[in-house]
Amino acid sequence: MLAGCASDDPVPVRSMMSPTQAKVLIARALPAGVTDRQGWATDIYAGLSAIQVSVNVSNICAVIAIVEQESSFRANPSVPALAAIAWREIDAKAQRAGVPSLVVRTALRLTSPDGRSYADRIDAATTEKDLSDVFEDFIGMVPLGRRFFGDANPVRTGGPMQVSIAYAQTHAGTRPYPYPGTDNIRREVFTRRGGLYFGTAHLLDYPAAYDRPLYRFADFNAGHYASRNAAFQNAVSIASGVPIALDGDLIPHGAASGAPIGATEAAVRVISGRMGHGPDAIRTALEQGKSHQFSRTALFARVFELADQVEGRPVPRALVPRIQLKSPKITRELTTDWFAQRVDERHQRCMRRAADTSS
Repeated sequence: MLAGCASDDPVPVRSMMSPTQAKVLIARALPAGVTDRQGWATDIYAGLSAIQVSVNVSNICAVIAIVEQESSFRANPSVPALAAIAWREIDAKAQRAGVPSLVVRTALRLTSPDGRSYADRIDAATTEKDLSDVFEDFIGMVPLGRRFFGDANPVRTGGPMQVSIAYAQTHAGTRPYPYPGTDNIRREVFTRRGGLYFGTAHLLDYPAAYDRPLYRFADFNAGHYASRNAAFQNAVSIASGVPIALDGDLIPHGAASGAPIGATEAAVRVISGRMGHGPDAIRTALEQGKSHQFSRTALFARVFELADQVEGRPVPRALVPRIQLKSPKITRELTTDWFAQRVDERHQRCMRRAADTSS
């Protein structure tokens, strides 16, 4: 099973395969038509090995399934109509910031470090790396760029697994990046080796007691522990009788101190008398919802105990969260469930390929 499925505790693991055997297996498990199979196999193995998870068939296929879904094995995939998407986002940001669009577009006609105007580079961009490089130069070279974007490059994901750049930068601050001579994590995300390393870490480098890979695939899309938290919300709803959106977000995103409480917290308060938890204890526990520690809290255990009693049987400990996906790149209605199911299907096909080649 996927690393961490059996326990919430991180456990150091070692592969039963040699590096050579693992790379051969990875190359064979790749979908038909993938070019440079040895190169992909080497970088996938390096990512798994570097974060110290088991290099087994399920973990290998989990990475392969995400890459296949997100980029079809292109290290820096092209995005259809990227320039049009970029201009819409720039105009929308200008409106939100109260900066006239004409002012921003005039600044973007200035000559950039590569000799072309920033606007020309945006028009020519076909990949997120192209666009990211434009904004990095614009922020660093043009005063309005710093004022307009601050330090926040609007390109937020990249690479073969479409991993969050903010996640990659945070992860690199807690665990040494395995490749030498790198001083720009953002740019590394757009490489095959860096995108695979950080994408693999986002998928597997956290403890979670899931009994199916499906839930890690949902978490990859919705955030760590979103599937566990959606199950907790379901248990709260069962125990309290209060309907709750099963989105995995226990506290409203960006909620400031003193802001009205969210739906999950309000429903937990309904059953607080049966649990012996006051408002402060409830909030303290819910604030741990982004970590594996939340599943060790008394609140977590008591809510599931009550829900089990109401149902007369154990309620699910993991559920795919119900989230509508929103992104400038998405042109149709998609959900986290759609994403997780598609990746799970790819994972199963990969497992069958691996079984066929090992027999």
